[in-house]
Amino acid sequence: MPKQGIHPNYVKTNVKCACGTTFETRSTHKGDILLEICSACHPFFTGKSKVMDTAGRIERFKRKFAKSDSSVAAAK
Repeated sequence: MPKQGIHPNYVKTNVKCACGTTFETRSTHKGDILLEICSACHPFFTGKSKVMDTAGRIERFKRKFAKSDSSVAAAK
């Protein structure tokens, strides 16, 4: 038998995400839980990848390695 009076209260808690999604769960946390990102808006779960190209880094990478890719293809 577990000891009485040593475990925290396990109550219903509302979880709210910044995207607007809300759901109810059970937790020992007091009050609502606020999230910045959840499974409804996270790119891993939605399959929508957001590539942020700052200062043309992706284009520079492609130009840099385009030369080596073409030389490898010519050698075959």
